[in-house]
Amino acid sequence: MKPRALLSWSSGKDSAWALHVLRQRQDVEVVGLVTTFNEAFGRVAMHGVRRELVQAQAEAAGLPLWPVPLPWPCSNEEYEAGMRLLLGRAKSVGVTTMAFGDLYLEEIRAYRERQLCGTGIVPLFPVWGTPADTPAMARAMIASGLRATLTCVDPRRLPASFAGRDFDAELLAELPPGIDPCGENGEFHTFCYAGPMFHRPVAVRKGDVVERDGFVFADLLPEQGRDDYRTVPAPCEP
Repeated sequence: MKPRALLSWSSGKDSAWALHVLRQRQDVEVVGLVTTFNEAFGRVAMHGVRRELVQAQAEAAGLPLWPVPLPWPCSNEEYEAGMRLLLGRAKSVGVTTMAFGDLYLEEIRAYRERQLCGTGIVPLFPVWGTPADTPAMARAMIASGLRATLTCVDPRRLPASFAGRDFDAELLAELPPGIDPCGENGEFHTFCYAGPMFHRPVAVRKGDVVERDGFVFADLLPEQGRDDYRTVPAPCEP
């Protein structure tokens, strides 16, 4: 029997790519997607994506969503308390592995490892590499049929006009020098709506673009949903 794993799911392309990679392996079975949500706004912490779209992603991937509600404002202590509850629940149903779509930031990996230390759940980093690997990884994502939209841009690093753009070859060619092609340094965040990790695409349409607390957010709406824009919260997850 293969070890049962949960995958940390931000709604973005790196999480989606990690799921694709894990499903090609024979040594682990992904049994759920873990997403932290700003409870006040019903959106993914940091990415600003609506919860209903993440639920649609989980359904398209054929996996249950494991939501972790976070208050707003949210302290690091509150975030870690929410994750401890999640890990306790995971262990009780036989989960032994937690996978992450981190690419190369050592401090983030070390934080994940500290979080899991002593829990009986081991960390797994299926797409881990170096900064030199991300250009080829970004091209491989696009070549596979992965499709994503930039939902959050840090205008201190990337022009605000990139918010709402598709993650495609044209975007990669236009990234300014020094910007990681996968946005691993926080230059941008994405919502993945199609690719080999899904049984079907997630139908979305683009809404408003707003600036809030130093970030530029492009809202995405369910294709058949209501056009009821809610203010995008600032990041909560550390």
